[in-house]
Amino acid sequence: MNTRTIKRGWGDRTFSVVNYILLAALAGICLYPMLYVIFASFSESGLLTQHSGLLLKPQGFSTSAYAKVFKNPMILRGYLNTLFLLVVGVFCQIIMTSVAAYVLSRKRVMWRNLLMMLITFTMFFSGGMIPFYLTLKHLHLTDTLMGLIIPFMINTYNLIILRTSFASIPESLTEAAQIDGAGHVRILFSIILPLSKAILAVMVLYYGVGIWNSWFWASTILRNRESYPLQVVLREILLQNSTTSMTTGVGAGDQESVAATIKYATIVVATVPILCIYPFLQKYFATGVMVGAVKE
Repeated sequence: MNTRTIKRGWGDRTFSVVNYILLAALAGICLYPMLYVIFASFSESGLLTQHSGLLLKPQGFSTSAYAKVFKNPMILRGYLNTLFLLVVGVFCQIIMTSVAAYVLSRKRVMWRNLLMMLITFTMFFSGGMIPFYLTLKHLHLTDTLMGLIIPFMINTYNLIILRTSFASIPESLTEAAQIDGAGHVRILFSIILPLSKAILAVMVLYYGVGIWNSWFWASTILRNRESYPLQVVLREILLQNSTTSMTTGVGAGDQESVAATIKYATIVVATVPILCIYPFLQKYFATGVMVGAVKE
């Protein structure tokens, strides 16, 4: 069987080469800050402070910064608090968002369009930060981890994506289940959710990354340092220079250089878990974007 190949012209080849060069440069620009932090965290503190310019490899090699980071009880406590928020928060968010999306995706729901319009309205206008805080205080949700879960169980953008996905499932499946006597709860958990695994993976990633990176409301409503999530602990170390407990036993002249490597190691410790999970769910991003773009 003869196959005919199309020869690419000089212009096409030049265009491809330029694209590859630009994409490689862009990838380098995006990757270098992360590599800089990793190299700096494994560097010897004295050599790092003497170095100037680009950092393309660790200056020496030392893991003492990581040893000091893990000796800080607030790091481990912050990890536990963040894991609690991640597990409980994502579970509640997926359940509540799925229930709301299922209701709004049913065509026979009364005032469905009006409800969707009012929900979408909240994406552009809100009551403001102070009324929101006063509401949390009135409901006794301040200074508790549940105050970071209950008010944020449904994200409007994620709700719209999930609603569109549920609406794309053929109604014949749900009608057949109703004929067999299945109720809405059974239909949601036995038919709709199993058919929406890809979009649910996207929701888990969206909500999980949001919880892992959130620090503002945690630093606003939490007063007990034992309840701080990891990102608040990280912010305290980076912005308030709170590394005294991790530089004990170090000479006064070396504390500043040691503190620098500790900060870099803390960033790596706080970032690596989510970076390890991200690639496994990244393939579902295209599905999530396409489902959200489908017109009902």
